[in-house]
Amino acid sequence: MKLYLTVIGFAMLIISVINIILGTAYVYSIILLVVICTALQFLLDGLIAIVINIMPDKYFGADNRLYNVSELEKRLYKRLKVRSWKDKVWELGGLGGFSKKSLEKPDSVEYIEKFIIECNKGVLTHRLSYPIGFLPMLFTSGICTFTIALPVALVNLFLNILPTLVLRYNTPKLKAMMKRMTRNSA
Repeated sequence: MKLYLTVIGFAMLIISVINIILGTAYVYSIILLVVICTALQFLLDGLIAIVINIMPDKYFGADNRLYNVSELEKRLYKRLKVRSWKDKVWELGGLGGFSKKSLEKPDSVEYIEKFIIECNKGVLTHRLSYPIGFLPMLFTSGICTFTIALPVALVNLFLNILPTLVLRYNTPKLKAMMKRMTRNSA
């Protein structure tokens, strides 16, 4: 969490300083707009998470083909070394009632299935945040649209891609674990 807040704070500082140097607007306007755009990103991401969390679990099950991870994708995650940095990614699932930070009940098929459902909900939440993160650009004008709102949206995009990669990396392992447990119990 500290890493994410540091990245967000540092990005806000850099965006503000560059805009102040370029003289795109009055200093107080720049700072205010950076804070508003960043707050709007948090708000939009939160609203998306709430809506997805309300949706029935049946749309996010382990058998839903929309969330299958291809072999090519698995190789990509291996090449990106997701395993080595995945624990540094901010995990806020606990706010919705299910933390995905660690596997609490590794010998429960129901728990693993719920974990997969929560991963799939997280994937959809983050993927919807990619384009929606650019909405604040509609509420800014002039050069600030490109020098403030766009960079804030790009930081948001980056910070949403990382958890998507982690969730997609973990899901096949959870499915294999659930399949093995189901087979052993039969």
